[in-house]
This record gives sequence, structure tokens and C-alpha cells, in this order.
Amino acid sequence: MLRILGEIDVKYVEIMDEGPHSLNEERIREIRRIAYERDLEISVHSPFVNIDIASVSYQIRQTSLKRLKKSILLSGELNSPIWVFHPGLKNEASQLYSDVNWEMNLKSVRELLAFAKQHDVRITIENGLVTLPFLLNTVEDFDRFYEALGEDELGLTLDVGHAHVNGQIFEFINRYAGKIVHTHLHDNHGACDEHLGVGKGNINWARVIQAFNEINYRGALIIESEKDVEYSLKKVRSLIQTLR
Repeated sequence: MLRILGEIDVKYVEIMDEGPHSLNEERIREIRRIAYERDLEISVHSPFVNIDIASVSYQIRQTSLKRLKKSILLSGELNSPIWVFHPGLKNEASQLYSDVNWEMNLKSVRELLAFAKQHDVRITIENGLVTLPFLLNTVEDFDRFYEALGEDELGLTLDVGHAHVNGQIFEFINRYAGKIVHTHLHDNHGACDEHLGVGKGNINWARVIQAFNEINYRGALIIESEKDVEYSLKKVRSLIQTLR
């Protein structure tokens, strides 16, 4: 990964703080060195495996928050402009107490926001996927969430692939033009989260890029496809060029 970082022709890279790519002090030093040499900006995607900030289990929620706070600290050491995290999950407890996971999620988000502010890290929440038990998937979910949160500083990372499965790409862009600070780009055929290269599914990418242009979006466009990354970069660059 470090070798690739030293060679790629992009301005912005997102590092996933998870699994074999989990961050530590040594990796932070190397990534920071390469970022300086290559004039790269490095955002960080939070850990997500076995993480649930909406759990009703005190132990699980506290363990999740502890891991996320460590990631926020390491993101701060990288001088990352953005740290992205997932919303919490619905579980069996919601069947007995309808809003218990919702309330735990709100409580955890407020705690993460306060912690991040203390360490001068900007955090942003990503829209989930209706095929998975995330609490925040749709525009309607985020309407309720932002109203309850009462916090203007928490931006939205719009995952275009997730929004396509949910059938709401342009609803998100239009409703949250002032909230979207970061984006993940990958394709699918509208039924599941395939993480295909841009142009390999059935998302109308010309319309997506045009919509971002119309809201004067100035954040990063992160390619999050599992394959065809170079193809995706060329496709997005080509679409941007047509707007000039």
C-alpha cells in the first residue's frame, strides 16, 4: 500500500483503519512522510468490523467507542481533513423497545463529536444501506437524525453506491447539498452493494457528476470500487472534463 501511495497520480486518498490496514504509530509516520512528499491529502475511514455504536450492551458500545476514539486520534496525527464513520445498527432490542438503538446511536454520535472537537478532527457520518440493519439509510432517516442531533457541524459522507441501492442518490444530493462534505463513488445494479468500478453498473454517472457540480460541491471524490480503480478514475475525470 505504501508503495502504491508513492506512485499514484491522485490528490486525495482514503485509508481504511481496519484489518491488515489498521493504523499504528509506525504506519502513521510512513504515510505522513509519503503524503508530504507526494502532496497528498489522506482521509481516514473508521473501523467497522464488530463495531456498533448503537448497541444496548454497555460493554459492546464502550468497546466500539474506545476503538473509534483511537482511530480519531491517529487520524489527527495524519492531519486528515476527514474521518468517516458508520451509523449504528438495529438489533433484536428494537423489536422490544422501538427507539432504544436510535437513542444509543445519538448518544454515541454526540460523544464522538465532542471527542473529535477536543482533538481538532473533523468527523463525518456515512449513509448506510437498506439491505443491512443500519439505523441511517434513507433521506428520511437523516432528516430525523439531524433534527434530533441538533448539531450543525456533523457533515455527511454520501456513499453514492449505497444511495443507489436505496433509490435516493439525487434526493440526498438535493436535500443535503449543504451537509455533503465527502463522497464515496462505486457502482452497482441497484439491488445490492457490489462495489463495482464507476460505469460498470447502472448508475447514471453523468447525471451524478452534473448534480455535484450544480450544488458547487468541492469535497473529495473517493473511488471505492473493489476492482477497476484506474478505469474508474479515468471515467470520473472524463465526466468532470465535459463540464468545463
